[in-house]
Amino acid sequence: MVREPLGEEAAVDLAKMFKALGDPVRLRLLSLIASYDGGEACVCDLTGPFDVSQPTISHHLKVLREAGLVASERRGTWVYYWVLPTALAKLSALLQAPAATGGAR
Repeated sequence: MVREPLGEEAAVDLAKMFKALGDPVRLRLLSLIASYDGGEACVCDLTGPFDVSQPTISHHLKVLREAGLVASERRGTWVYYWVLPTALAKLSALLQAPAATGGAR
């Protein structure tokens, strides 16, 4: 964004990600998933730290998945989630400040 303006498609994709992360529960879920050993977490591990019901956690995970921030896979009776590195790279690139160019604005 600092080198050139966002195109329409990129802006739509990034807006979905930021909207998903605008909820504190979803932001914490993303952080919790990313911090798990091996980079993935079972949905059974994600309900304990929150004071919301399991269906609510499932809804938040669905929003994160639809925003392209996490992916999931069913293994037997459980679903496992992991953060998508490409999504984090897009967010990071957008938020990264440009190198100093001789003065603050």
